[in-house]
Amino acid sequence: MAFNFPDDLKYTTEHEWVRMISDNEAYIGITDFAQSELGDLVYIEVETVGETLGKDEVFGTVEAVKTTSDLFLPVSGEILEFNEELDETKGDNATLVNKSPYDKGWIVRIRIESPEELDELLSVEEYKNLVG
Repeated sequence: MAFNFPDDLKYTTEHEWVRMISDNEAYIGITDFAQSELGDLVYIEVETVGETLGKDEVFGTVEAVKTTSDLFLPVSGEILEFNEELDETKGDNATLVNKSPYDKGWIVRIRIESPEELDELLSVEEYKNLVG
């Protein structure tokens, strides 16, 4: 299977991605590879909006038919917004992450506390090598 790896993103070894939208704000989601490994997503939970979390802290979970996985924050920051299209109280469309992991399927928007942590993330080439 051919996966999509946008080259304007930073990646983590836990299969999250970061897309900068301003000097200190970014969208966070899971990669095309991650969503394919999980299968059809049925539920995404984020109860950390308004909280400031450290790098690698759990900010939510994704639930597929057979498994639940933690979501790890790639860089320290404040969770500003949970994509309401994914929120069960609003859009309740978790499969957006399967269909459009890098665009409509973003999970949270954050304000980055420590921009230097971005340098610790993987480039597109490093991430491609990680997933083979």
